[in-house]
Amino acid sequence: MAVPSAHEFHWQSLARLPSGRVYHTLSEVGGQMYMLGGCDAAGRPCPSVELYSPEEDRWICLPSMPTPRAGAAVAVLGKQIIVVGGVGEDQRPLKVVEMYNTEEGRWRRRSALREALMGVSITVKDVDGRALAVGGMGADLLPRNILQQYDLRKDVWALLPPMPTPRYDANTHLFDSKLYVAGGRQCKRPVKAFEMYDIETRAWTTLPMLSCKRSYGGAIWDSAGKLCLLGGLRQGGGHQSSKFTKNVNIFDCNQGIWLKSDDTVSLKKKRADFVATFLRGRMVVAGGLGHEPSALDTVEAFHPLKKKWEQLSSMTFPRCSASFIVIRDRLLVVGGVNQIVGGAAAEKPRLPVPIWYIQLL
Repeated sequence: MAVPSAHEFHWQSLARLPSGRVYHTLSEVGGQMYMLGGCDAAGRPCPSVELYSPEEDRWICLPSMPTPRAGAAVAVLGKQIIVVGGVGEDQRPLKVVEMYNTEEGRWRRRSALREALMGVSITVKDVDGRALAVGGMGADLLPRNILQQYDLRKDVWALLPPMPTPRYDANTHLFDSKLYVAGGRQCKRPVKAFEMYDIETRAWTTLPMLSCKRSYGGAIWDSAGKLCLLGGLRQGGGHQSSKFTKNVNIFDCNQGIWLKSDDTVSLKKKRADFVATFLRGRMVVAGGLGHEPSALDTVEAFHPLKKKWEQLSSMTFPRCSASFIVIRDRLLVVGGVNQIVGGAAAEKPRLPVPIWYIQLL
């Protein structure tokens, strides 16, 4: 497929959200987008579920989740959407697991996690109905090293060998029967740990660590097995404060090494808490936080042949903490925050400022 030029990308404002929201989760089933839970403008987890149809450009309210939650882990198993953990109305982790049948339009309670967890990372193992859930943070605010496998047919969670490093909010990816777990956090501090679980041998391998401790960066996996870590907040040492970075680091799973800095190209702009994905053969980053006192609207894309980042048209509205998903070569960016509430721009906003629209790239 030919790599599109920067001029071929454009933004389109779409139907507004039924309500402003942040920390919600997006899923795609049959070309339709499902938006689940999240926090409202007052910071309260909600049970709302909406369906967005790209063809009709409209939102449809669906039956609410039985349990209000934000920041849940979500996996699509066939026509089912399974919702795992997250934060509940009391601002504590949840162990409740619920499943939505997109054909029947109804919710069912499923077997709960062994303990309440937030920040779980979940990856679909196979389309027949199994998923892998990694790590999380318990009610005691301590990270977990747990690895669990969920079987949809049996409705059972099985414990697998624990990963070497406890963590939550890790980036996970399944490639060639191996589960890669990169980064994450321990007690709000980023970790450099990078580990791989071999599904066939049921053994963990420690990989070369991430180059630095960073949080709120972008993580993109390509189909060839390369992990691209972009931007973020780089943690300072000692009494130094965290700083925004535009660094790009790439790990090649086939070679088992991080590429040399000469083989990578930094972003044009330092940013954190932004949208990052592959779109039509190009890495695309949009919005986020920078050194400015407000959220960013700038967008850039990497051209693999020219080996450089190119500026794309800006988003109509600046935002960070947005959810996003790619459906049929279109990037949907949903909700988020467009103001920094109290404190420096380098800190994650606590309360969502609603953005009531969706944009398309």
